Amino acid sequence: QYHAPENRPATEKLTIRPPRQTAIIVDGYNIIFAWDDLKELSKVNIEGARGKLMDVLSNYQGYKKNTVILVFDGYKVQGNTEEVMKYHNIYVVYTKEAETADQYIEKTVQEIGKKHHVIVATSDALEQMIILGQGAQRLSARELREQIEIVNQEIREDHIEKTKKLKPYLFDNLSDEMAEWMDDIRMGRRTFEDMEKDTK
Repeated sequence: QYHAPENRPATEKLTIRPPRQTAIIVDGYNIIFAWDDLKELSKVNIEGARGKLMDVLSNYQGYKKNTVILVFDGYKVQGNTEEVMKYHNIYVVYTKEAETADQYIEKTVQEIGKKHHVIVATSDALEQMIILGQGAQRLSARELREQIEIVNQEIREDHIEKTKKLKPYLFDNLSDEMAEWMDDIRMGRRTFEDMEKDTK
């Protein structure tokens, strides 16, 4: 017969905390100027560089399913108010006048760090020290690039695997004659030109 320990009543329920969701905050211009391709693009078209980074992170989020917040400095833009917009599946923030991306990131880490596992992507050494002190994890520009390349490779492999699985089903719906034709073409015994001649 079961006897509950004296210090724990039998009716007590164990509470299991759900895993904390991961939020990745990206210092936009820091990453742009740290990645060679975006840095070169920014010299010609800064908006194009921002757009490309937004697309890259949107693709990354679609696979990883983490919350992604991309922050751009707006502090040098006179009269600029803070703007938060949704771009596909990520959040893009333009800070208000007199507020740097660093300041916004520090504020956001404090606000969401209690409920989320926060990762900040930046290669700013001072910023890295501050966010580590607040309990957030840091990710350098190089490490972020490596993670994105790994994800892109996994997406390619998944696509190839799905295509392989799909091919047999395509041939299941063909008539016996057509399936034989397709097999002959695949093996090089016939060509599509031969097929056209025989069907005329």
